[in-house]
Amino acid sequence: MLRGFYTAASGMLAQQRRQEALSNDITNANTPGYKADRSSVRAFPEMLLQEISSTQSPLKNGSRNAAKHPVGGLNTGVYVQEMTPDFTQGDIKETGMQTDLALINGNFPDENGNVFFTVDNGEGEKLLTRNGNFTVDAAGYLVTNQGYYVLDQAGERIQTNGMDYTVDETGNLSVEGRTTTLDIRYAADANALVKQGDDLYQGDTQPIPQGAGFKIAQGALERSNVDPLDAMTQMMEAYRTFEMNQRVLKAYDDSMGKAVNEVGRVNG
Repeated sequence: MLRGFYTAASGMLAQQRRQEALSNDITNANTPGYKADRSSVRAFPEMLLQEISSTQSPLKNGSRNAAKHPVGGLNTGVYVQEMTPDFTQGDIKETGMQTDLALINGNFPDENGNVFFTVDNGEGEKLLTRNGNFTVDAAGYLVTNQGYYVLDQAGERIQTNGMDYTVDETGNLSVEGRTTTLDIRYAADANALVKQGDDLYQGDTQPIPQGAGFKIAQGALERSNVDPLDAMTQMMEAYRTFEMNQRVLKAYDDSMGKAVNEVGRVNG
């Protein structure tokens, strides 16, 4: 009976993690460049039960062994194996703001390949983002809305001294007669990147491969790829599944209570 407790509880925990991920997706449905999480729910390894009978089976060496009869398999619950971002291209929305930049995917050589802007968190650590909702800080540097510095190919912060600059499709930023190139990095396996919060990622990248064909659109943003209606439907499904596991857990608890308080009672 205790196995039933663990099986039902594992199902509740798995659905709780799904709910948290879906809630986060819905919260960021309007965050530019945000990528929805996809949860992978997996069952624990199946156990094979065998009955050991009181009968003895003879062995070749003359000894005897208890006979074993297969009873069947037993599943012991589920768990959320991983949360994988869905890097499907979001819709492109024109904003008319010079500081807004949108990455438009091309023909990447790897199935899970994707491109990202490179930013500096202010402590020398380089991070990646698809959110091109940039602005210019008081010192004239191009930064994200969270204050992270946008970097060029030399790994340096980009100073624009205002919003009067242009960015072409390949990432060349021109201002006051000088040109610098945005550091756009390519991740061959974007699913291996680690989320850091604030729509940022960390992981191994490389220069843009030949023929990748990506583009940058100035005055536009990539929308989140979250489908709010689908996310709400999945939340309801996760809630109902959580509720069913909760009822099973309560049924086991009631049965255990009866076993303790009634079955073992000695009538006078």
